[in-house]
Amino acid sequence: MQIHRSFRLHGTDVPAGCAVTIGNFDGVHRGHQAMLALLTSEARHRGLPSCVLTFEPHPRDHFARLAGKPELAPPRIATLRDKLLELQRCGIDHVVVQRFDAAFAAMSPQAFITDVLQQGLRARYVLVGDDFSFGARRAGDYAMLDAAGSQAGFDVARMMSYEVHGLRVSSSAVRAALRSGDMAHAEALLGRPYAISGHVVHGAKLGRELGFRTLNLRFGHPRPAVSGIFVVRVHGLAEQPLPGVASLGVRPTVEDNGRVLLEVHCLDWPEALGRDGGYGRCVRVELLHKLHDELKYDGLASLRAGIARDTAAAVAWHAQAPA
Repeated sequence: MQIHRSFRLHGTDVPAGCAVTIGNFDGVHRGHQAMLALLTSEARHRGLPSCVLTFEPHPRDHFARLAGKPELAPPRIATLRDKLLELQRCGIDHVVVQRFDAAFAAMSPQAFITDVLQQGLRARYVLVGDDFSFGARRAGDYAMLDAAGSQAGFDVARMMSYEVHGLRVSSSAVRAALRSGDMAHAEALLGRPYAISGHVVHGAKLGRELGFRTLNLRFGHPRPAVSGIFVVRVHGLAEQPLPGVASLGVRPTVEDNGRVLLEVHCLDWPEALGRDGGYGRCVRVELLHKLHDELKYDGLASLRAGIARDTAAAVAWHAQAPA
């Protein structure tokens, strides 16, 4: 899969044009997966590469910052890295990560069609969702896009909502499940356990002092869709995934700078890795069950006791969980 930082695809990237879909794809949930499966099928039958046009930051992040109200931005389900990994798993050939800034936000619907779809992506087939709108002030809609496609020679299709047990699958529904700590429902909406991946970075080594060494992964967005203490499973350190317990959040007992960190304590540390063998490795951490929200302890002794209780709870949960 090729990743581009602009919709202006030059050279031989898409010589005959492409089949494209457009959206934020936060979480790449089962509704997204169904749309991407249709896109890749249409692309294959037309002899075209598949392409996803997505945005960073999220458009609502941009407008919330513009209004001086960051709380209006949606909590982020996935990091950009994890979104790209899931798009690759879905068989997408090209992903355009378009910077959503003031200039892009001000683009008229007609300019979006002409500059982005026709000249930039050379779109031959465009697939959108049932609530798709585009251009400044969201003035462009499906009818306008369909009419433009008829005139310009590219096909336009619309995919209706995807439902599971009669409920519409959406990023908002995934965020609600994560916010309530219902990891099983989030898994049903995503089609996989909710996970965060990244490279293990050095931290303050406080876990060693407390007797619970941790792997530290940064979450690049200041507002993750979920936070708290979790039973987890860690991939990427050994041949088999490792059970563990993790904290995702801002560490209120020992830090107050608002940086979001995922700290993972593996219940069974592979001896072959040695003391520092985890650093620099790329791991994927599945959040399987929420134990409780983040707590602020009154000191390191209380923190150590709290971690011990959480570790014991994780051991018990893994012991009774199905294989």
